Amino acid sequence: MFKFQHPGEAHLESMKSPSGQDRAAKDQALPTKLYRRRWVIVILFSCYSLCNAFQWIQYSIINNVVMKYYNVASFTIDWLAMIYFVVYIPIIFPVTWLLDKKGLRVIALCGCGLNCCGAWIKIASVRPDLFAVTFFGQTVCGIAQVFILGMPSRIASVWFGSHEVSTACSIAVFGNQLGVAVGFLVPPILVPNVDDLDQLTYHINVMFYGTAAVATMLFILVILVFQEKPDIPPSQAQAAIHASPLLDYSYIQSILQMIRSAPFFLLIVSYGINTGSYYAVSTLLNKMVLTHYPGEELNAGRIGLTIVVSGMVGSIICGIWLDKTQTYKQTTLAVYFLSFTGMVVFTFTLSLGHVWVVFLTAGILGFFMTGYLPLGFEFGAELTYPESEGTSSGLLNESAQVFGIIFTISQGKLIDHFGTVAGNIFIFVFLLVGTILTALIKADLRRQRANMLHNTSIGANHLLDYGSTAATISSYIFPLRLLSSERLASKAEEGICSSIILNEAAL
Repeated sequence: MFKFQHPGEAHLESMKSPSGQDRAAKDQALPTKLYRRRWVIVILFSCYSLCNAFQWIQYSIINNVVMKYYNVASFTIDWLAMIYFVVYIPIIFPVTWLLDKKGLRVIALCGCGLNCCGAWIKIASVRPDLFAVTFFGQTVCGIAQVFILGMPSRIASVWFGSHEVSTACSIAVFGNQLGVAVGFLVPPILVPNVDDLDQLTYHINVMFYGTAAVATMLFILVILVFQEKPDIPPSQAQAAIHASPLLDYSYIQSILQMIRSAPFFLLIVSYGINTGSYYAVSTLLNKMVLTHYPGEELNAGRIGLTIVVSGMVGSIICGIWLDKTQTYKQTTLAVYFLSFTGMVVFTFTLSLGHVWVVFLTAGILGFFMTGYLPLGFEFGAELTYPESEGTSSGLLNESAQVFGIIFTISQGKLIDHFGTVAGNIFIFVFLLVGTILTALIKADLRRQRANMLHNTSIGANHLLDYGSTAATISSYIFPLRLLSSERLASKAEEGICSSIILNEAAL
């Protein structure tokens, strides 16, 4: 464990002396700037996140075709999606540690590079007796995902102003969701259900080579374009911390502090249930649709596309709504309850025999279930302030992977033995439990409370134009009962929020 006195705490001590008071009276202008490049960074991240998410679902949506080609059981094909969940569980902790130590560029290079390698390995697996190779390639892609899922909140904090963090996080999550949407839509088109193995080999090759080409192009762009952080910080809070030396902190202690927080622990469980349900429904969608609508592989993909596209719209709307209202508990609870309701409706309309009804109910389900994803990240950031968003997001995703494995296996077995209704009832019962747990979360909005301490000055210093803006910082006041000094340095460096109070009189 590393212990240190944060520069801001030392500053408080120095202000007790007359000389410290004199220094506090002197203005110190810190330049800030919002770069247009921030949009390039977040869009590039979204693109390679898209490519990775596409590879997650590309087998599942053509489950019956892949099963026939490799001559393996349906449950074995399900593992091509579940391997993403399995590898995440042990690897997330070293990856979040590396993110804190080495920063965004190293993580981006690892994630995009591994995604590219996995795509090329799959090309070598296009032969009916080489299922092990395609499984290995999918495992490499799953490891790449660990370097991707926790990045949105960190990118938003490092590159964007505090008034646009939730929106930027939603845009970053948008890429992953779009990748799932493309994964639902494209594979059934590129790989039709034909009996001739030579033709099937050709179609699978087209899909794999296309994916590898896109992954390679994105990796090159990340090498050339992706920047660690802006030269000039995007906010006064971040600028102030950049002006101070940053020391080590206890990563283990940070995780323990989060887990010990009752509100965040409830969020971990409820987030895992909701997101795990989404993973299970996405993985098993082909099986569910074809059970009631045989031969409708294309429509199965389009239904999945509907789920994700409506969810992307929900994500963006929720992100903008949070930036405007800051109603984290209310919004999260409402969306969670509507996810449960959507799952109930989807369950009992799937077997009606009308595909258009399935499209409609799937769209409603996706709007709320997928739209919930960035809400969980941002609510977690509020509850765990001033801890690192990378770590809090990692813990939420860890829970999602565990529940994803449990729900996918359990729902799949229930569908095989008792039908789709039984499998979906299993899911919406857990969603009801998750809704109750969300209602029990105490809305301890620590980040929002700290920001309110300097709301007036923050409002005067929002950066609405590109270019440098100087502001005066005459005192640092740290709510030490709320914050751990180790994580304060990391949190303020990320720029999501700050406990720095700008002295209005000095302005």
